[in-house]
Amino acid sequence: MRTQAEKARSFRALHERSGIFIMPNPWDAGTAKLFASLGFEALATTSLGFASSRGRVDGTLSIAREELIANCREIASATELPVNADLENGYADDPDEAATIIRLAADAGIVGGSIEDATGDAAKPIYDFDLAVERVAAAARAAHSLPFPFILTARAENYLHGRPDLDDTIHRLQAFAVAGADVLYAPGLRDLETIRQVAAAVPKPLNVVMSAADPDITAQQLADVGVKRISVGGALARLAFAAVREAAVAMRDAGSFRWVRDTLPSKDLKAIFQLSKV
Repeated sequence: MRTQAEKARSFRALHERSGIFIMPNPWDAGTAKLFASLGFEALATTSLGFASSRGRVDGTLSIAREELIANCREIASATELPVNADLENGYADDPDEAATIIRLAADAGIVGGSIEDATGDAAKPIYDFDLAVERVAAAARAAHSLPFPFILTARAENYLHGRPDLDDTIHRLQAFAVAGADVLYAPGLRDLETIRQVAAAVPKPLNVVMSAADPDITAQQLADVGVKRISVGGALARLAFAAVREAAVAMRDAGSFRWVRDTLPSKDLKAIFQLSKV
């Protein structure tokens, strides 16, 4: 089993080398081991996938901080791959209180994580600019004080909350970079040209999530416009729920079990889990 420091150095190296890399998003130990068995180089947690697995709506109002950290520990412990965590907005408005989640995630075995500028308040969904920057600066101090190279990702959430303001999004990402973020991320960007503009405007590696972007965009196209890292958020979890729902409807409405032909054989699952060194 690799040490946390070794995982952290490996994760940093992925950001420093040339080319793009993809992080699938497991929501439990089983999916973490599945994705690791397929040769991916890093993983990222998904708050939506985890909340869905618990039968809850994604968000800090339904998933407690302690539950999120426990899920981080489960996934990080299930694989030798470096794991990046979706840490929501840190579960606090105050910069230093929100930054506490960085240490908690690190204690759980995580080597990278994101802090977002979404408030969780529908009446005012995005933090004011100055406070958003202060929050990233506090998270960066916490991340960079750790005894290994924790990769801090700062998220500008405008596009997920009805504020498709590209200029403000870029302005925030640029400020987050100055405040100490290692990776920048604006979930909700959909088209390749907008992604290109963001990548060209920011001085740090850019993460793009393909759960919201045009699915016809390829990894190579993203690499060509300057993206460093791809994640898929809760999309794989939603795909799993879609497949299970389709099979359940076939049973209910047609008494059909043809979907069994598409299942992963038990021997393959056994092989994946037996091969795990964790």
